[in-house]
Amino acid sequence: MFNLRILNHPILDFPKQEKVKFTLDGKEMEGVAGEPIAAALYASGVKILSHSQKQHRPRGIFCAIGNCSSCLMTVDGVPNVRVCVEPLRAGMAVEIQEGKGKVI
Repeated sequence: MFNLRILNHPILDFPKQEKVKFTLDGKEMEGVAGEPIAAALYASGVKILSHSQKQHRPRGIFCAIGNCSSCLMTVDGVPNVRVCVEPLRAGMAVEIQEGKGKVI
């Protein structure tokens, strides 16, 4: 499994973290409980979180504080979730959405 997560650092210590499984478009992924979904995706090598509505350009993490719309994804069937600030929980189903998702 691809992993961009920093595991060893010469100065910082990282406490033991609870690993959880979730899915991205049906593919099983792994992250750390409580971290932003976007961080778990990025650590797994996923850099494209959505596409622009008109020109379908790829979008990734931009502001990382929940102010923009670059990281909108569908989470557990709910569209337009800002995954840069949404905490990861075990069993979440995350999906890439094209443009703004429709609320059902």
